[in-house]
Amino acid sequence: MKKGKRREVNERTKQRVVREENDAPEEEEGEENSKFPVPLVLWDFRQCDAKRCTGRKLCRMSLAKELTITKPFNGIVLSPLGNHTVSPADRPFFENYGVGVIDCSWNAFQDVPIHKIKARNSRLLPFLVAANTVNYGRPSKLSCAEAYAAALYITGFKSEASTLMDRFNWGPSFLNINRELLEKYSNCSNGADVVKVQNEHLASAQAREVEVEEEEGEEDVFSNPNHRNRFEEEEEEEEEEEEEEEGEEGEKNEEEEEV
Repeated sequence: MKKGKRREVNERTKQRVVREENDAPEEEEGEENSKFPVPLVLWDFRQCDAKRCTGRKLCRMSLAKELTITKPFNGIVLSPLGNHTVSPADRPFFENYGVGVIDCSWNAFQDVPIHKIKARNSRLLPFLVAANTVNYGRPSKLSCAEAYAAALYITGFKSEASTLMDRFNWGPSFLNINRELLEKYSNCSNGADVVKVQNEHLASAQAREVEVEEEEGEEDVFSNPNHRNRFEEEEEEEEEEEEEEEGEEGEKNEEEEEV
């Protein structure tokens, strides 16, 4: 082949490659952020609906990495087997090793061999309310993404938690719903303080609930036209007593007339 034709072929090849690169579909949003400030890992037991699984979505976006059950992990694992609650004191673990979650279904959780996961630093999450589409409004039934965000927020990675939640339409709602509690948790010194804040919140919420129920109960009693309140009952009792007294006086008068 002559040099002129060879140069022409090479030029055409280069142009075709450039066109193909320009026409290639964009990568899924988030894939460029493969260097997330805190390493996120998960153990996926394939129990969740793949379309709704937030853990798998984060993996597809290269924001989280799946680990095998036999691979050791030195970071913090959010697990029900934890003896301590996650707190700001765990921040060094997040910075150096990251945080992991267990991706499984809440309905089949008892079938998951959590004890086989090779991780020493297990932590519990404190009380929070879910905002995901599956368990919206349910206490503590968080998705993987929510668990990550909660742990990040509590340990001081607040902007990272927001970044993570922004990947989901309902994500910002999770932070908004739990903002007050998350702020209180993030200001604690250790896990014991976090538990104390949690218990105080639950006790206060329970007291408010009882108070509301009592108020609603009183309103129901007095507003229900079919319900006899105690004032009506007292009036009826007084009328009955008066009628009895009048009856007794009438009988006495009749006896006196006969005599």
